[in-house]
Amino acid sequence: MPVISDQIVAITGASSGIGEATARLLAERGAAVVLGARRVDRLDEVAADIRASGGRAVTCATDVTRREDLERLVGLAVSEFGRLDVLVGNAGIARTGPVADLDVAGWSAMINVNLVGVLNGIAAALPVFRRQGRGHLVTTVSTSGLKIVPTQAVYAATKNAVRTLLEGLRQESTDGVLRTTAVSPGVVRTELADWIENPEVREQVQRNMERMAIAPEAVARAIAFAVEQPEDVEIGEIVIRPSVQN
Repeated sequence: MPVISDQIVAITGASSGIGEATARLLAERGAAVVLGARRVDRLDEVAADIRASGGRAVTCATDVTRREDLERLVGLAVSEFGRLDVLVGNAGIARTGPVADLDVAGWSAMINVNLVGVLNGIAAALPVFRRQGRGHLVTTVSTSGLKIVPTQAVYAATKNAVRTLLEGLRQESTDGVLRTTAVSPGVVRTELADWIENPEVREQVQRNMERMAIAPEAVARAIAFAVEQPEDVEIGEIVIRPSVQN
């Protein structure tokens, strides 16, 4: 049975929130982590903390909308540690608001980060996984795609597109080489609300976070659970949310 200490894990969106919590937890359990995000200064702080605690961590400036950045992130894992076992696709943004706001720029940003960013990660990691004969894609989706509510239509659409993508890829990959896991968090204490430009929607999201949000470490534990399964076991989807969330 694989243990996390055997794993080489690359994580996008690793400078804060769920990505940072996942990096710290997996490194604490012995994984080597390759951290990707746009805020390199913050990444370097996280990696320095991990190394100071005896862990293994390297960083790579990564904008998931740029395919070459994902190729560099995956390449760093291979060059530094010899292989890549898991890619945690965690980078995401929420520019939520009523469709009638016609925030076309926000729609495009969410599509580029939440969907194209995942595709770029797959394009970079899948050839490596195929060469190795094994690999695992763990991708952060959202409960917003499970319960559609006003102001989240486009955001939920991007997350459901990723859910569909992963299921299609899973069905194309039943030779035992690739595992896919979609992790759908509910309300979590992260910086996601910072991307919301509509002030009323942003205030509502922030109130919800203050009222019921769970810690990002809870989602990190769910990711760890999927990663540590035997290679013949695939955790296809995990939903994790506050017990008081509707």
